[in-house]
Amino acid sequence: MSFYLFLGVILALIAMVFSALELAAIVLGFTGYHKAARLPFMGGHVALMPDAHVGMGATIGSVLPTHGAIIPSAVGVDLGCGVDAAQTDLKAEDLPDDLRQLFSGIASKVPAGVGKGHASPKSGLANAILNFKKPSTDLTQKQMETAVAQFGTLGSGNHFIEVCLDENDKVWVLLHSGSRGIGNQLAQRHIEKAKGLMKQCFVKLEDPDLAYFVEGTPEFDSYITDVLWAQAYAFQSRG
Repeated sequence: MSFYLFLGVILALIAMVFSALELAAIVLGFTGYHKAARLPFMGGHVALMPDAHVGMGATIGSVLPTHGAIIPSAVGVDLGCGVDAAQTDLKAEDLPDDLRQLFSGIASKVPAGVGKGHASPKSGLANAILNFKKPSTDLTQKQMETAVAQFGTLGSGNHFIEVCLDENDKVWVLLHSGSRGIGNQLAQRHIEKAKGLMKQCFVKLEDPDLAYFVEGTPEFDSYITDVLWAQAYAFQSRG
């Protein structure tokens, strides 16, 4: 067997393995979608976006029109995740040929990565957000300090800062970020609370991660309050 034939066989086998994994992911994702669609409080058709993929409970990239209830795990753990863009007064010719210095400058001003925050945070605006309308969940002193330090930072995962050009060669800054650690902690707390409530009420679900809160209950109101607070935190952090 020639080297190129051997290489072709190996590449074909690799392609088959990855295709099988992708197929398994699609099947598992659709299974999650069907389980969510069978919940009694779905108010209409469940939709899947082109990037739908496997998630905890609900399929990531699905749209669930719930009526009278909400599923915390379907909302997710990055509360307030979003994108913002700002046009600068610069044009393409104003950018240096070598962008590494620009990259280093952004990286030095905007901490990125799991648990990263400002060493000397500007607490004025962050404290205003923390205290303007407090979340329903009582935050510890450490959580409040971390939320202030992580205000105006990037985080990890698929979050990014991008310097880009429009059709007129104007320079824009594009940002994708969320509510950092505090949003994740609030979300996880409510997901576990919903699971506990299902057990307490003897509600049997096809998937425990589809645990939900019913509208009009204290648990529902507490969750919505925390979500809105985390969204405000994330929105102001991007500003």
